[in-house]
Amino acid sequence: MEYRKIKDEDNDGGTISDDIENPRGKGFSVASVSNVPAREQSKWKRKSVVTLALTFLTSSQAILIVWSKRAGKYEYSVTTANFLVETLKCALSLAALARIWKTEGVTEDNRLSTTFDEVIVYPIPAALYLVKNLLQYYIFAYVDAPGYQILKNLNIISTGVLYRIILKKKLSEIQWAAFILLCAGCTTAQLNSRSDHVLQTPLQGWIMAIVMALLSGFAGVYTEAIIKKRPSRNINVQNFWLYIFGMAFNAVAILIQDFDAVMNKGFFHGYSVITTLMILNHALSGIAVSMVMKYADNIVKVYSTSVAMLLTAVVSVFLFGFELTLAFFLGATVVSVSVYLHSAGKLQR
Repeated sequence: MEYRKIKDEDNDGGTISDDIENPRGKGFSVASVSNVPAREQSKWKRKSVVTLALTFLTSSQAILIVWSKRAGKYEYSVTTANFLVETLKCALSLAALARIWKTEGVTEDNRLSTTFDEVIVYPIPAALYLVKNLLQYYIFAYVDAPGYQILKNLNIISTGVLYRIILKKKLSEIQWAAFILLCAGCTTAQLNSRSDHVLQTPLQGWIMAIVMALLSGFAGVYTEAIIKKRPSRNINVQNFWLYIFGMAFNAVAILIQDFDAVMNKGFFHGYSVITTLMILNHALSGIAVSMVMKYADNIVKVYSTSVAMLLTAVVSVFLFGFELTLAFFLGATVVSVSVYLHSAGKLQR
């Protein structure tokens, strides 16, 4: 795949991934929003909606994963859960396509039939997401919740670096500084003042966290490159093929890892209402991530999930009696500043 073409497409005034700019590419102030064409305002609203949706879904994701445990263990098969997530995402994409076909008809950009060259790129991110999603369950055997929140920020750095290498997009010095501030802010917000150690994580936990960060960063940036290589292609078609391969790989994982358990106890053994909600949450999160990649970019996804981490802490105050500390407020402030600097850095590129 020629990723250099992505840069040329992004410089085109009609590309979906561009920030709100005037036809000459210059940023404008909030006061001039009224002068923006209706099409650009529509893009901005769509970008805001999918980003807010991703933030909300990610905020509740960790809570649902913890709640799905019983006596500290997953009584259900995590491979079957992942398979159902991919199946549900595929079904949602088909439902959206059916609605489009009914109103707009079948066109070159929304038909499911495709070429071998177009579809052959999807197994790579599907396989990466499979491993990353499975590690998301098993890492809690070595890392507690605060430790996981801190280690998860490694994804921010890996995404920024891979975004520069794979998509050939230059990040300004301000944006690099914003990455560092975001890591520092998120980490500070999750520090445990009652412990003498910042992290009580064994080597296995560190290795899994680093692998997850690299997998998530590479899969996210690679998927964005695929999606934006053909901007006119309907996002639901692109999702469909990605999820089809995701289902196939998860089916293989079930056969390798949980075949005996599924045959003896049943496919849905150990499932509960919380497990069902968790699967629904993961499916909707996957759809929201792809929408962000289509109409925004992968860095927006990273910032969205980082803000969601702080939002999770706020919600935990009411659900679990989480104690807000000075470290949390300082971290939240640093994160807010980093988000502002990242936006400002885009205008100076």
